[in-house]
Amino acid sequence: MNCNVGGIDRGLRIVVGIAALAAGVAFSSWWGALGAIPLVTGLVGRCPVYLPFRASTCAPRQTNQAGGGPGRAGSS
Repeated sequence: MNCNVGGIDRGLRIVVGIAALAAGVAFSSWWGALGAIPLVTGLVGRCPVYLPFRASTCAPRQTNQAGGGPGRAGSS
């Protein structure tokens, strides 16, 4: 599975999720259970809402475009 939730986004989701769960416990409200959604998506690194929009807050992966290297044709 590919990551679609980046570093800052993940951190914010985890903090908001924990805060919502804590508020739900403090105020004896089941609405705090909704805090599990951002908490889980932050911990897992994937958000299903981003999928249809092909959105991602992850940094693009770096690939070695230079080629060459041991065992490759054209290397000296």
